[in-house]
Amino acid sequence: MEEKTCATCGRRIEWRKKWARDWENVRYCSDACRRHRPDDTDRSLETTIVELLDQRAAGKTICPSEAAKQVGGDDWRDLMEPARRAARRLVDAGTIEITQQGRVVDPSTAKGPIRLRRT
Repeated sequence: MEEKTCATCGRRIEWRKKWARDWENVRYCSDACRRHRPDDTDRSLETTIVELLDQRAAGKTICPSEAAKQVGGDDWRDLMEPARRAARRLVDAGTIEITQQGRVVDPSTAKGPIRLRRT
């Protein structure tokens, strides 16, 4: 089975037997992700992450909160999980990697503080 990534949250989609006949059309890992498809804010977060990383020296990192603050202003805390989802989608696209303590981690299982850097 080919590995798939959720179009909304960027996590790895675990294969389920009920999807066997329709696996090629599966795009979301859950009903919640199907209901909350990426919108303009999500795209803005992705763009901001890439722009912030472009402003840094090669190999340097940013925190997802930097993108959330730039996009959300005073309400940036509400954008922390959307910023992490945007980062996971960018990992799937091959644009960035997610690190913890300087080591690249699996975006589907990373818990706690993360940093983002260009690949």
